[in-house]
Amino acid sequence: MKLNAFTDGASRGNPGDAAIGIVIKSENGATISTKKRYLGTATNNVAEYTALVECIELVHSSETFNCTELVVHTDSELMARQLNGQYKVKDAGLKVLFNQVKAALAGASFTFSIRHVPRSLNKEADALANEAIDSKP
Repeated sequence: MKLNAFTDGASRGNPGDAAIGIVIKSENGATISTKKRYLGTATNNVAEYTALVECIELVHSSETFNCTELVVHTDSELMARQLNGQYKVKDAGLKVLFNQVKAALAGASFTFSIRHVPRSLNKEADALANEAIDSKP
């Protein structure tokens, strides 16, 4: 089954209070899973990558999804371009997260692609990330 995932990382202050939001939808657009988590203090880019890593791990570890193709939609143009090989990853902290993404995909039983979308098409994931910041412990 093809899954469409929407991921977002938010940071208020950059660095500042940060969180992630993930929405996973079936091929027909039905939401089948969501996740939000407060991260503590982090940059927006760290939050974006963390959301992606957790999304891949969530899909990979779930037998109920029966995923054969994962298409991730993100409003992080930087992350999408880095993962698609258009930009190099220069920041040492992001290199660690970039390598975590690659490692998570190495053992995946599904094909993967990532697409940059405008923020207006990523509202659900953005709302989850902001809810997680608002309800921080």
